[in-house]
Amino acid sequence: MAAVLAASLSVGPEASAAQEPRRALLPSIPPAEPLLLSDAVRIALDRNLDIIDAQQEVALADTQLSETWSTFYPSLDLSSSYTRNVAPQVSFLPAQIFDPSAEMGEFIPVQFGADNIWSLSLNAEQYLLEPSIMVGLGVASQYRGLQREVLRGRVQQTVTRVRIAFYDLLLAQEEARLLEESVGRVQLSLKETKAMNEAGLADAYDVLRLEVELANLEPDLRRARNRQVAAARRLATEINSDPDTELSVVGELAELNLDDFSANSPGNRDILALAGTTLASEADLEALVREGTGGRSDIRQLEITENLRRTELRIEQVGYLPTIVAFGSYSVAAQQNGPPDFFADASQRGTTKQVGIRVTLPIFSGFGREARIGQKRAVLRQAEARTGFMANRAEAQLRNLVDEAMEARARASGQGLAVSQARRGYEIARLQYREGISSQLELTDAEVALRRSQFNYAQAVYDYLSAGARLDEATGQVPMVDLVGVGRAGAEERE
Repeated sequence: MAAVLAASLSVGPEASAAQEPRRALLPSIPPAEPLLLSDAVRIALDRNLDIIDAQQEVALADTQLSETWSTFYPSLDLSSSYTRNVAPQVSFLPAQIFDPSAEMGEFIPVQFGADNIWSLSLNAEQYLLEPSIMVGLGVASQYRGLQREVLRGRVQQTVTRVRIAFYDLLLAQEEARLLEESVGRVQLSLKETKAMNEAGLADAYDVLRLEVELANLEPDLRRARNRQVAAARRLATEINSDPDTELSVVGELAELNLDDFSANSPGNRDILALAGTTLASEADLEALVREGTGGRSDIRQLEITENLRRTELRIEQVGYLPTIVAFGSYSVAAQQNGPPDFFADASQRGTTKQVGIRVTLPIFSGFGREARIGQKRAVLRQAEARTGFMANRAEAQLRNLVDEAMEARARASGQGLAVSQARRGYEIARLQYREGISSQLELTDAEVALRRSQFNYAQAVYDYLSAGARLDEATGQVPMVDLVGVGRAGAEERE
């Protein structure tokens, strides 16, 4: 990604102008239409350039497999030639061949070939036994399987990135919304306090404190809005849309209920429908760890690569076996003096027909094959070591993500209670301040506590959803890629 970004920054005005028509062809995302998570994933599956690149690799592997299959069919070649002898070849033969009485050392010039020479040849070959081609077919098939798994892995990574980018934008929207609500509450308190100050019921110091608090909140709100714009650009990049598109997403992290699916808004239900792995109990945790990382794409790719290296070793080993080829040929040759008349005179044409079997047995090649076998064995052992190492690391990563997701869910449960208590506390402080029972400082503290508890809950939900997205990828069970039913559930729920 960094290399692509650097390349895009280094192009000149001409290259930028050349890219404009391509950008104009991209379907636009209507700014006024907020995206559901399932919609963002579907758009990315259709337009993400990383997925398109992997799809072309699969298409290339398919054609390579077809090319390998072609070696099992017979080859048939037709060739023809015409030669005009401007000065036919002349050879000198001993004169005694034609005249026994000729003197020793006397030679007679003899012309070989006519003015016009034609030839036509049809050759056919069919491999009866070629071990390297048979094993090579297995290599091409395994390579195609590898590229398909690479495509699956790219799709998993793309969906995971889209989910996390969507959650990032949700959190940025939530932060901006909470700050806007906080600014509104402070503005309302400031208005009421000014009125109370004019009536002699509040000090000027209370008005000053609220003005200072409002002045401190406004820069925070601007920064939150900038983070929201940056998060929208990241999501736009993942779905291959114009980064300047003003994307917005559907969902409210601060209102999302992890325990009761039906208690959520349609947008939050769509988010939960694509949550994938759920860890509501210790039993879920144990089941997930027990299933392990068998569906994980990068592990599968390494396993396929290991089999590919094993097959490549076999190709070198079967090089000691013989090759058997059946062949046949039919050729016609003709010569003629004077103006050319293509194969006109039957008396000056000759035909040749041949069939046979050619057996080739390698005997010695200067120990090159033995060296290549040793190299392939070393590469195979290297692939086996990489697979084992990645499997161990994947298991450790899985356990860490499980712990992270469980901690975030527990934190969200605790913060949900804190939000309700902070909201009740703010209402009490606001009523008491109106009645003159509490001070403006207590009202300010209650407002800050409410905003902080709401954002902490949104952050906990974000951490849980993000950990769940990475956990889905770590287990190889990504919604709308491997778990197709999960994506459908989200669509049915919206309907």
